Amino acid sequence: MSALLDVILPVFLLIGFGYAAARAKLFSEAAVDGVMRYAQSFALPVLLFKNVANLDLATAFAPGLLISFYTGAAVCYAFGFCVARFGFGRPLTDAVAIGFACTFSNSLLLGVPITERAYGTAGLAGNFAIISIHAPLIYTFGIVFMEWARSREAEARSHADLARQVLRGVFTQPLVVGLMIGFAVNLSGVPQPGFLMAAVEMMAKSGLPAALFGLGGVLLRYHPEGDKALIGVVCFASLLLHPGIAYSLGRWGFGLDINGLRSVTVTSAMAPGVNAYMFANMYGVGKRISATAVLVATGLSIFTSWGWLHILP
Repeated sequence: MSALLDVILPVFLLIGFGYAAARAKLFSEAAVDGVMRYAQSFALPVLLFKNVANLDLATAFAPGLLISFYTGAAVCYAFGFCVARFGFGRPLTDAVAIGFACTFSNSLLLGVPITERAYGTAGLAGNFAIISIHAPLIYTFGIVFMEWARSREAEARSHADLARQVLRGVFTQPLVVGLMIGFAVNLSGVPQPGFLMAAVEMMAKSGLPAALFGLGGVLLRYHPEGDKALIGVVCFASLLLHPGIAYSLGRWGFGLDINGLRSVTVTSAMAPGVNAYMFANMYGVGKRISATAVLVATGLSIFTSWGWLHILP
């Protein structure tokens, strides 16, 4: 019970605060958009920059950790795609969007604060190793498959057009920019001025609280609607299947150390992030299912996260 009260509930209370403020009209939609833009375009990229710049790359990038997480992600993508396409007869593009929702864990807004509250900042190295390639890898995978699906349903695009679309979709994300600058600083070994890093530290600290509050306002816009069975598929894949595979591989397949096992399990056990809806909205397919799955899975993750924290050593 202490894990639920001390670790998980504070995170979701902050989300609930944002939800309640938006519902009571104390915080307008424009204000919610502004907070999320600040968090996702400025504060969170700075947070990622700070942590990647100071990350011990040789220790954090353990092959077993990354393989455990991304094997689970790949299985969940295939699971969601196949169930949507062959089990429910959804169009190819819808199936790609649903597969994307099954695999895109909310690794930053939920995974980081829950891991930090449960195990301290010392346990976050694995989280940031996963996050450093999470958006670039999953977005690239999703865009490539979506363009393939669209080419099957409409006029085919050239390989050059597809490459431009992928690069534009991935490398125009502020989070990816923050990660790349962090890697550049880390690998260069250039010492950073104290006054600069003090400012970075202040801005980085504001990122997660602002994003969690804004996320509550964003979730108010999502209404429980769509195909209930497919929403259940997304929730199952995100909250149970992905962490089950990652935990099993991490513990028995690769023998990860305790911090690595905690990072890979907690990160993979998070609900789909808002990016799952943004991806569906970008292509105009599977929007209701993706939006509702984000809302429902985020609520359910209060309890499933509690369960995974009890299983972890």
